[in-house]
Amino acid sequence: MTTVASRIFRSSPHRDATQTWTAIVDLLTQGKNSSARNELLAVAGIASSVIADQYPKDVPIVVTCDGPRTRIYCLYDDNAIEDGEGNEGALGFDPLQGNWHVSLPCHDDDLAWVQNALKGHSSRITARNLSTGMSVDDESKAAEPQSLILDPKGFLE
Repeated sequence: MTTVASRIFRSSPHRDATQTWTAIVDLLTQGKNSSARNELLAVAGIASSVIADQYPKDVPIVVTCDGPRTRIYCLYDDNAIEDGEGNEGALGFDPLQGNWHVSLPCHDDDLAWVQNALKGHSSRITARNLSTGMSVDDESKAAEPQSLILDPKGFLE
């Protein structure tokens, strides 16, 4: 079973969408300057648009890597003003370890342009449909190791 960590970032009006994305990048890169940080910052305008449209309110940004999976939600309006609901604390692991990937939730009306815009910057950062895209639970099931079954008769033939 895949371990999952969750973080909740206070967005508008506490901070604007670009500041929210920068805070998310800081969490994911653990404040280190790296190629991953540059790649994440290269899509700041696109990711900020997704955040400004409040897509990660109920459907998370999903970060996968060779370690635990990370779900990132955003708070808006009155919930973003109140300090008690957010959880922006550091993770106890590197969320971009090994083969990492970031999946942004997006409404169907914006999905095509967001996907195309992301392709111009990164193959690791993609967008998925809010309603029909892969769910976090489906991803977890897909990532679970499958047991190997040996067919001795088939093997000897």
